[in-house]
Amino acid sequence: MPSANPAFNNPAFQDQSAVRTYPGGAQAANIGGQAQSAAAAQQAQAASVNAHLEGQFAAPSAGAVETDRMTVEDTVWKTVGLFGILVVTAVVGWFWSYSTAVATGQATILPWIIGLAGGFILAMVISFSKQVHPALIFAYAAFEGLFIGSISLFFELVWPGIVLQATLATLAVVGVTLALFASGKIRASKRATKIWMIAMIGYLVFALLNVVLMWTNVLPRDAMFGMYSVRVAGIPLGLIIGVFVVIMAAYSLVQDFDFIQQGVRNRAPRKYGWLGGFGIMVTVVWLYIEILRIIAIARSN
Repeated sequence: MPSANPAFNNPAFQDQSAVRTYPGGAQAANIGGQAQSAAAAQQAQAASVNAHLEGQFAAPSAGAVETDRMTVEDTVWKTVGLFGILVVTAVVGWFWSYSTAVATGQATILPWIIGLAGGFILAMVISFSKQVHPALIFAYAAFEGLFIGSISLFFELVWPGIVLQATLATLAVVGVTLALFASGKIRASKRATKIWMIAMIGYLVFALLNVVLMWTNVLPRDAMFGMYSVRVAGIPLGLIIGVFVVIMAAYSLVQDFDFIQQGVRNRAPRKYGWLGGFGIMVTVVWLYIEILRIIAIARSN
């Protein structure tokens, strides 16, 4: 009787008592040959399946390109590429300002203004867009590089060696924050994020007020950094605020790392890696500028 499972229709599983035996055992020999052939076919099939499985295990795992999914490694390379663009245009901004300083005796702020304005506009567009546009993120990196290069030269001409100091300090903060996040010792939380948001709004109000007071000449002319130069108990306010701002920037990095981790965990499309790199770049640039100002204030006193 045929079985519902095709595997059991093999002659090896049939009822042997139903098979008639003829003189000389010819039919028995035939059944034996059929059983051997079926067994050999099964072994060949099993060997083929095993070889296929071994080939799959030996093959390299599918990456972000094959799966079109966001991965940590792919996001890291995207971030490195964005910072590569920033460095190239920062060199352009540096030598653009330097060439005018040599020719006229004063560094031009034109690349500074172009980079700042272009970077701010693109940051707003990228942040509030519902789609990921890598081309806009590339352009943002280019404008930020122009701004960073120009403003760095300005600080370097006034305080020689400050750019190297600020760069090393920035790398140190980023490295320590990344190490703590990778070890699981720090994580973004709802409560900490609420505190960060309140502190961020307060700092933005303070920075805007400082700009207005400087433009309207309300503050003394010798106060190069406005209210940041005001002393509290003999310590420049900029140093006190600067410490808290660096902590805020470090927590912002934690949020960026957490975003990337969540994106990978949720199997987000690969293109979102560009958004992760963009977030890290915004935070690192902010951190560098703040550290640059802190060192300048410290060296001015």
